[in-house]
Amino acid sequence: MKMFLIIYGEAADEYVISALKEAGVRAYTKMVEARVEGTETEPKLGTHFWPGKNNVLFMAVADEEIPKICERIREIKQDHPRAGVRSFLLPMEESV
Repeated sequence: MKMFLIIYGEAADEYVISALKEAGVRAYTKMVEARVEGTETEPKLGTHFWPGKNNVLFMAVADEEIPKICERIREIKQDHPRAGVRSFLLPMEESV
């Protein structure tokens, strides 16, 4: 198993969740209103000067599901480049 970490603009929440469910994701942990500063989009710090916030998803994924989810994330990034979608695939050693 691996752990996906996905960060994206809160305005894209419904689209991102829907797209991942279509790819077979059944479970996730979502953190809302994350303040971020990245390299591909403007900062989202929830202030008047840097408005907006991000959401963060954590998903434990079986190895055989990874290619389908990666492809869906690529499609989301291509279809909605301003959503600021970034994803990371992390090793997961144990699930208790």
